[in-house]
Amino acid sequence: MKTLFRKIVAYILRLECELVLAKYKPKIVAITGSVGKTSTKDAVYAVVSGVSYVRKSEKSYNSQIGLPLTILGCPNGWNNPLVWISNIFKGLWLFLWPHKYPKWLVLEVGVGKPGDMKATALWLKTDVVIITTIGSTPAHIEFFDSRKHLIEEKSTLIKTLKSDGVLILNNDDEAVREMSSKTKNRIVTFGFKEDSDIRGSEENIFYNKKGVPEGIVFRIDQNGSSLPVIVEGVFGRNHIYASFGALALAHALKWNIVDAVDRLKDYSVPVGRMRLLKGINKSFIIDDTYNSSPFACESALRTLGEIKTTGRKIAVLGDMLELGKHTEESHRDMGKVAKENVNILVVVGPRAQKIKEGALDRGMKNKNIFEFLNSTEAGKFLKTFVSEGDFVLIKGSQGVRMERAVEAILSPTNKKNKSKLLVRQDEEWLKKK
Repeated sequence: MKTLFRKIVAYILRLECELVLAKYKPKIVAITGSVGKTSTKDAVYAVVSGVSYVRKSEKSYNSQIGLPLTILGCPNGWNNPLVWISNIFKGLWLFLWPHKYPKWLVLEVGVGKPGDMKATALWLKTDVVIITTIGSTPAHIEFFDSRKHLIEEKSTLIKTLKSDGVLILNNDDEAVREMSSKTKNRIVTFGFKEDSDIRGSEENIFYNKKGVPEGIVFRIDQNGSSLPVIVEGVFGRNHIYASFGALALAHALKWNIVDAVDRLKDYSVPVGRMRLLKGINKSFIIDDTYNSSPFACESALRTLGEIKTTGRKIAVLGDMLELGKHTEESHRDMGKVAKENVNILVVVGPRAQKIKEGALDRGMKNKNIFEFLNSTEAGKFLKTFVSEGDFVLIKGSQGVRMERAVEAILSPTNKKNKSKLLVRQDEEWLKKK
């Protein structure tokens, strides 16, 4: 009955969305990819908000239900049927009675299995589609016959573009770059490659006067001009690419690129995505616990390896889920990458045992590896282990709930604000084991 009710609600909300979009005619930016969707959405929102009234997908509302919630401006009803019924009435009222509706919508679109893109987003008529990163072993690949099949599913979003719409592609990802052949629409590219329309260079970690790393700095080159960009409180290339995507949008729409760079200062760093937090005992946490895939995990580990610190570099890695036949090899490969970039490795979950094996195979000493069944146990260990100057990267798939390990070692000040700093702090999530 729950499944039937959910399908009925999803169908009604989608119909209401079509009516609302036809009435208010907002410009629509749709973003997909295997890595970096939410970061790119937030960066795009920061740039567009300086120009017009805009709404973005809350959190990661990127599914068949999540997209309508964003378009209609409604909350997630979880398992409460009264909230869903209320949402239906709100959607109807939005259509029937004039409201102040956003001029722009920035929508994140995800897929987890074949057919998801058709059910989730093909009814949209988009002005801009942004494709972020696919990677060699993408997230959710378990439910697809092959990587090629998943790429085809993602690229289906391009069909939603209006005839005068713009396709924005990550020029550094070969699979994404090749999607240019799927449309006659105007194409704008971003990346570190020289032929990118928005080209990045000179990426670095920046440090304060005390030598403590505080974020990332890089340059973007466009039409012969070069501008510095600083993003504080985060690390990792995913945030650089998110900035690229937002600036490529500004370039495509002929907005002032200097103003767009300035608006990135308001980039609201999404929780659980390479976010820098203060930990206990004057340590530092890189919280990357929203999700995990081989591409993202490798990138996070290499970023940790680049950081200069007086303490140890500790990687706490949980299982990467939904990888199917790639599971063992991908986890073992992460162990090899960890050996080259960290001093201490903590693995969490049954699949993560292969991370340990990969690290040992590459020559990491067994005394520097610790293993736990779940994130709660790992958190208890870290509370007694972390010391001054340590940088602790914590990462894992959603189902492993690695945010619990982050919570265990948050500084007392940050712990008071954990509901705003950590992922999955909604009441429904907290009820889950």
